[in-house]
Amino acid sequence: MRADAARNLQTVLTTGARLLAEDPSASIAAIAAAAGVDRRTVYRRFASREELLAAIYQARLDAIEQAIDAARLAHAPVAVALHRYAEGIITVNRTWPVELGRMRADQTIRARRDRFIAEVGTFLQRATDEGLLRADLPAGWADALLRQLLHTATNELPDLDAGQAADVLVKTYLRGVGREHP
Repeated sequence: MRADAARNLQTVLTTGARLLAEDPSASIAAIAAAAGVDRRTVYRRFASREELLAAIYQARLDAIEQAIDAARLAHAPVAVALHRYAEGIITVNRTWPVELGRMRADQTIRARRDRFIAEVGTFLQRATDEGLLRADLPAGWADALLRQLLHTATNELPDLDAGQAADVLVKTYLRGVGREHP
């Protein structure tokens, strides 16, 4: 794919994600106009609105996978991996704000999403085993809290870049879920 075509595709997908997050019924014509391309350009790449939606969801999943890989959840020191993960996911959420819930019926997307959830769950268990997180919390609480903090940091700290928002998130998370010290 030519560089300009790749840029146009990326712009269409990120613009589509933003518009669909604001209005789930946004049309291809509206997405094309907001992306600054002709709608025929979009239709040459995507035969239908459903194909465009699928491409947006796949791009979001690709970005999540890249953020998880970059965080090195299995190998980096837990606090470092947590910050990298938070910064990466905040960036993904801001770039690809469309919610994956609408695509959970798709088995491939659901399986990929479930794999990511399991990978983060394994990381949080490692954090608990290494003593960074409390072991006396109800099952799933640390994971649910992290997901909520990611959502909140993404949406409620718009004046902070992803790294700064991750700083706030990690400090809040570890002080709220971190081991109690006598």
